[in-house]
Amino acid sequence: MKCKTYIILLVLASIIASCSNSDIQPRSIEDFNFNWKFIKGDHSNAEILSYNDASWEVVRLPHDWSILAGYQKENTAASTGFSEGGIGWYRKEFQVPKTDEGKAIWIEFDGIYNNATVWINGTKLGFRPNGYASFSYDLTEHLNYGENNVVAVRVDHTAYVDSRWYTGSGIYRDVRFVKTSKVHIPQWGVRVTTPNVDKSRASVHIESRVVGANDSVEIETQILDGNGTQVAFEKTDILTEGNKCIQTLNVENPTLWGIQTPNLYTAIISVKHNGALVDKVVQEFGIRKFRFDSNKGFFLNDENVKIKGVNLHHDAGAVGAAATKSIWEYRVAKLKSIGVNAIRMAHNPHSPLLMEVCDEMGMLVMNEFFDEWHNPKAKSVNYLGDNAAEDTISKGYSSVFFEWAEKDLKALIQRDFNHPSVIMWSIGNEIEWTFPNYSKTYSEVEGDINEYKGPPTYDVSKIKPVFNKLTGGVDSLSIVAHKLSKWVKEEDTTRPVVCGSVRPTVAFASGYADAVDVLGLNYRAIDYDVAHKAFPEKCLLGSENWVAYSEWKAALERDFIPGIFVWTGFAYLGEAGPWPRKGLNISLFDFAGFKNPRGHFFECLWKEDPKVYMVTTPASESEFSFTKNEGWKFDIQYTPPPVWNKLRLWEWYKVNEHWNYNDNEPIVVQTYTNCEEAELFLNGKSLGKQALADFKEEDNIIKWLVPYKKGELKVIGYNKGEVVSEYQISTTGAPASIKLNTDKTTLKANNYDVAHVYVTLYDEAGNKVTNVNEDITFDVSEGADLIAVDNGWEMNVSPHNTNKVQTHKGRALGIIRSKAQKGAINITASLGNIKSDVLTLILE
Repeated sequence: MKCKTYIILLVLASIIASCSNSDIQPRSIEDFNFNWKFIKGDHSNAEILSYNDASWEVVRLPHDWSILAGYQKENTAASTGFSEGGIGWYRKEFQVPKTDEGKAIWIEFDGIYNNATVWINGTKLGFRPNGYASFSYDLTEHLNYGENNVVAVRVDHTAYVDSRWYTGSGIYRDVRFVKTSKVHIPQWGVRVTTPNVDKSRASVHIESRVVGANDSVEIETQILDGNGTQVAFEKTDILTEGNKCIQTLNVENPTLWGIQTPNLYTAIISVKHNGALVDKVVQEFGIRKFRFDSNKGFFLNDENVKIKGVNLHHDAGAVGAAATKSIWEYRVAKLKSIGVNAIRMAHNPHSPLLMEVCDEMGMLVMNEFFDEWHNPKAKSVNYLGDNAAEDTISKGYSSVFFEWAEKDLKALIQRDFNHPSVIMWSIGNEIEWTFPNYSKTYSEVEGDINEYKGPPTYDVSKIKPVFNKLTGGVDSLSIVAHKLSKWVKEEDTTRPVVCGSVRPTVAFASGYADAVDVLGLNYRAIDYDVAHKAFPEKCLLGSENWVAYSEWKAALERDFIPGIFVWTGFAYLGEAGPWPRKGLNISLFDFAGFKNPRGHFFECLWKEDPKVYMVTTPASESEFSFTKNEGWKFDIQYTPPPVWNKLRLWEWYKVNEHWNYNDNEPIVVQTYTNCEEAELFLNGKSLGKQALADFKEEDNIIKWLVPYKKGELKVIGYNKGEVVSEYQISTTGAPASIKLNTDKTTLKANNYDVAHVYVTLYDEAGNKVTNVNEDITFDVSEGADLIAVDNGWEMNVSPHNTNKVQTHKGRALGIIRSKAQKGAINITASLGNIKSDVLTLILE
């Protein structure tokens, strides 16, 4: 990140030095997140300048009133994480000097959930129903120069269960105030592509759009490499007709953007009008090429890459939807640490900050527009699968889809066009569920076949007549899909269009599959071979997969499957219940970012670094059983009522991460490893060495049945007979000490940077205690704010915006945000009379 800061300083210096008047910069971008006023409820005339908001709360953005209000059982819903909605108002007063008259001035919103109406000085600027959309409004003609102005925003999230998961409420992303000249490049007015790339040279195609001029304009474009060195320059005169300048610059010996080497370049586009510098835009981009092959999978810079992807929702646990960039850096770093190389942005546009992080950290992105189109999906009130939400509380985007879909889809492409991380545009997720004729056709053709157990037919000649009989030959799903794909291609022909399909057999027959370049299969690994045989020219992808070994094995063994996106990378709020289950921890990491057992398991699959890890389960509770005659058997324990019983397919095994049981109680020990062999020891005595190869055809988990004895359980991993990794757990006593650790010891004093501080409990012998829940109190000195606490547990419905938290599995988290003043801050955590050592963070 230091390199990026250095480049930005160079760019700023270049801008200042090149101004015709050193006191006037051609463009200013002001952080507009501070000193807003907020109030819940509806208030008449709150948009007018003279309205008295003295009693309103002063807040800073991003602001998510749902997470701040806490979890509530009443007047909330399981689908959205038992969080409240409602109506809220925001107001911000500001001044614009008279010297800015004659400039172009606008305000940019990265996201407001939802149904946002914006005013300036009482004049309505517009309405945006989509809570994930980024947008802007021109303020130029409505400002009082040299006097007070007020921006007012009314947010209407009355339909608090308009989604199948947590959305948040309010202005939950960043806001900026932009000033530049009348002749300027508008928001998202620069597009960069790299059509020809090889090791010796890359052609960089830059299209700049200019507005406000009625005569010729000159565009100067320079490209800087990662060290801030200019590597290309071009000057072009353009006429105002078309308002576009198209330049192609050559970069010699380019450093390519990739997963391991996310090299970024910077384009500086200067606009001159009548010889004067009037605007300057700085745009980061990456030089890379990629392609999908229907037989060989995915290639990045001519290297065949297997996609090790996760689905990710837009909430970030304890901070809800109001996540800053450093929080996304923390989460993406966690994912990369276990081998993840791709994210599917499920299932709506995510934060621009997360997109930046994916560029900077080398994470491939499937960018997705919609979870539902014009037909809504059912929402749950009490528990997952009850589908009991009435229209009055669940009316959502589908009701305005036909009015807004094109604008919102194209806005996302325009916003994210220059991100090298983006490799696909997804037009929808599991849309077939809202069109009953797809499932009716499937059932009529396949009969009673279990769709998750046996491959269906892909014979269109058998499927299409049934489908046409049910639909009368008119299928609005396919019609809309082709329209969406057309809109994508109108904006971008450099990336493929994809969707997440759950009825792919019918999608091929209906024409839905023809609307996309890559057909994503959700939970249909059983279909891979028959689908590829029937349609060998169609690129296929595991777009949503169980976090299971079988899903990865199916992709790994087939060149034509580029990879998978498991559900999910992080635990997410919503799609849960009954109370107090606020969300689903069916993920690699929990809500707080602690690695789940399945995270350890997939790390063994997706990384080559030698690793062993183990978990334990009483045999009386385990789905695994063992006899000498039959060996290991597995009997899945489906989720009990009233929750949908198939949820178990997404859940992990019942496992513990401790060694505290009753004497001689039979315990199933699971070992996750990528080592050739593993050996288990109980109190120093070997219980045998086993080869991973003996378990690869089943679940890739080495297992032992062990009678419990107090003491130490250790597993050792071997490659070629040599010890390469080991892991141990011990019987523990009561907590006797607290240790604090952090993901970073230095913070930027910029009001945004955060550190994640971990609490871990230890017993008198120094063993980590993971089987008790204890109340922890954080104490943070001046200079920083404790903005949230969490323990990662899906049953934790305690407030996050406090300094108290109960541990889960002996651990907890505090999120510390910097202020603007440099110095040191001290952090401690206490449990009754037990107090941690002081953890010091430096703000610089």
